[in-house]
Amino acid sequence: MEAESRAARERAVVPFEQRVRAFLEMLHESDVSAFSPWEKELHKIVFDSRYLLLDSKERKQVFDKYVRERAEEERKEKKNRLLQKKMQFRALMEEAKLHSKSSFTDFSSKFGRDERFKSIEKMRDRETYFNEYIVEVRKKDKEEKDRKREQAKSDFIALLKDKAIDRHSRWVDTKKKIDSDARYKAVESSTLREDYFREYCKMVKDERKKEKDGKEKERDRGSKKEKKDKDREKEKDKDKDKEKEKERDKDSKKDKKKEKPGDVQEPVPEASEAEEAEPEENESEAAKEREARAQASIKERERQVQRALATSLRDRDKEREYHKRDEAVQHFNALLADLVRNPDLTWREAKKQLKKDHRYSLADELNKDDKERLFSQHVGALASKRRDKLRAILAELGVGCTAHWRDVRKQLAEHATAPTYRNAPQMEREFRDYQRDKQSAAKTALRQLLLETRSITHRSMAAVRESPAAMTSVQDTLKHDARYAALDHIPEERQQIITAYLEELEKKGPPPPPTATEPSRRSKQ
Repeated sequence: MEAESRAARERAVVPFEQRVRAFLEMLHESDVSAFSPWEKELHKIVFDSRYLLLDSKERKQVFDKYVRERAEEERKEKKNRLLQKKMQFRALMEEAKLHSKSSFTDFSSKFGRDERFKSIEKMRDRETYFNEYIVEVRKKDKEEKDRKREQAKSDFIALLKDKAIDRHSRWVDTKKKIDSDARYKAVESSTLREDYFREYCKMVKDERKKEKDGKEKERDRGSKKEKKDKDREKEKDKDKDKEKEKERDKDSKKDKKKEKPGDVQEPVPEASEAEEAEPEENESEAAKEREARAQASIKERERQVQRALATSLRDRDKEREYHKRDEAVQHFNALLADLVRNPDLTWREAKKQLKKDHRYSLADELNKDDKERLFSQHVGALASKRRDKLRAILAELGVGCTAHWRDVRKQLAEHATAPTYRNAPQMEREFRDYQRDKQSAAKTALRQLLLETRSITHRSMAAVRESPAAMTSVQDTLKHDARYAALDHIPEERQQIITAYLEELEKKGPPPPPTATEPSRRSKQ
């Protein structure tokens, strides 16, 4: 009470703003949380002398204001800290020199001890930031690749222009002229080069057509202008003829007035020069139009022939290229068949042997990816043949599902025709696969045996539930078949297969009568 009365006297003397500042300083110094209620934070400040500078209502109001401001500050600080950690994590990824095929597993195993990696608390957030960065890397790689491709294309087009290649050139001949240039080799594949060549020929053709159309338009404008001038001259001539006619009419009227009435003679009409010249001009115009139409028809026919010829040449070139590629594939496959007989050989090792043979140059039409793909197919076929041979020997030796690799390995070592493998674990894997497939085939054979056994019906499962002897009866029926004995090494799984089959039959119920599934028999009856 004494402290309260002393605080009341102090509140009366000290200004309100100063008391509020002191109270806020106390909250900051006591590290009062902005995300905790007043009651939970009260124990931190209740024994401080500055606590009593405000009454209970003022304390609550100032605390609420402090909480709002402090919460906003803490959110900003947390956001800045998170942003700083994210920037440091990004700097770590940049130092790691990640590429588009980098995986988060490799990155985390390599840089997991780095403080910048540990600063991101959740592994999920680390992986999210990593994936976002990889997306950016892939986008940059794609843009760079597209830029290089466009640059290679423009350089290739410039090369064709430098060599004065026209629209009638053939790709086979053009390729021989430019294949030694670096701009030719910069294009990734022969298919792209041919496509760029076709595009260039089309571009040249379009430019030529535009130029020709421009000249024709200019010529048409000139001919139209000449025609207009001729029409104007004709109009002027007609006007002059009309004026002359009028003058002659006036003169004839004057002569009639001077003559006597009995001496009147009828005037003889004379054809004007314009009327005589007009049919001749019309005939010449019609002849010119006919000649122009004939010339246009001839030019159109020439263009059609050129288009048909270009299409025919292009198809012939494509067919020739296809045959060349087919021959290259055949030569390369023959080379692989002669030199590569070990399926464990890698492409890098095989390539050194293949290049020493003179037939390797016969496959120049194929690019690196095509050769590697054909090599992979050839090696895969060799591996398949070796596996089939090993399985045939294992079947010949009578190797079962319970055989041990140690014993089988000795038998294979003594066998004269046993295939060779790079190492023993590889051969052991093939042996394990053989046993697994053999066991799977045995299970399938047991299911087929159950289907063939007529004594097993939909009532068998109910009989087994009533008496365990029924299951013994089923097993006695099956045990004389080799397909049942093939699974003696796994009796539990065999029993599960039999039980599952009995449950399935019980679920299906009795089979339908023959007439329900064979309408032809029902109609005969």
